[in-house]
Amino acid sequence: MTDSSASSDAGIAAIADEVFATIGTDKQITPFSARPGGLTMADARRVAPLLRERFIARGETIVGRKIGFTNRTIWPQYGVDAPNWGYMTDRTVRELAVTPVLRLGDYVEPLIEPEIVFGFVSAPQPGMDDAALLDCVGWIAHGFEIVQSIYPGWKFTPPDTAAANAMHGALLIGARHAVAPRKAEWLRELPGFDIDLICNGAVVERGTAANVLEGPVSALRYLATVLAEDPASPPIEAGDIATTGTLTKAMPVKPGETWRTVLRGVALDGIEIRFG
Repeated sequence: MTDSSASSDAGIAAIADEVFATIGTDKQITPFSARPGGLTMADARRVAPLLRERFIARGETIVGRKIGFTNRTIWPQYGVDAPNWGYMTDRTVRELAVTPVLRLGDYVEPLIEPEIVFGFVSAPQPGMDDAALLDCVGWIAHGFEIVQSIYPGWKFTPPDTAAANAMHGALLIGARHAVAPRKAEWLRELPGFDIDLICNGAVVERGTAANVLEGPVSALRYLATVLAEDPASPPIEAGDIATTGTLTKAMPVKPGETWRTVLRGVALDGIEIRFG
């Protein structure tokens, strides 16, 4: 008899199939942790390589990783106690200059997250210090990640988020800035800048770079470390993109709104997006 428990190979494949069929639709599902047998974090992590296979089979190209829940100030809100990561593809990553208006009908319970994005020119390794990590980065940008919840009301446990590709919906990237010409300045600025998140002209959230695991570069160290510990997940390579987690609380968005940011203490301009 085939083992259909959640922890069997067939059970993990069924979870991957259900998540894959739900992402990008207007449907939501019961969290796997709330179902008979539950879901452990170890089993949830087995879903990621299967999602990768399914994205590729659909014709998508993996372009990098999103790092989620790096902002410790939001952990109590979502009942999590550690970061996680998910895949980004050429279907979910866009340039703000090309997509200044995003249609929200493609996302369920969408939230906006202002983030710092890195583009790699070489592979980062576990244990690298900030200077060595930045040597692996060709460009830095400010961007918005749109996260969504395939679970109603954003109610879930940490394994549910890991199984759901870390809630990734879309990444919209602003202007890219070369690292090498001002590496020393980036090292000084990236751990300590401040940001305002503004909706329709009103500041709705404020954040700081230190919210993100003491700085966005530290989030890269986390990613390199966890990927090295997971033989089923490929490491970051040259050409990959990583977005490092929200600098403020994630905020709900609605059609008709215009959101923008103002950054202080770092050589990055604010960005703006409208929702349709």
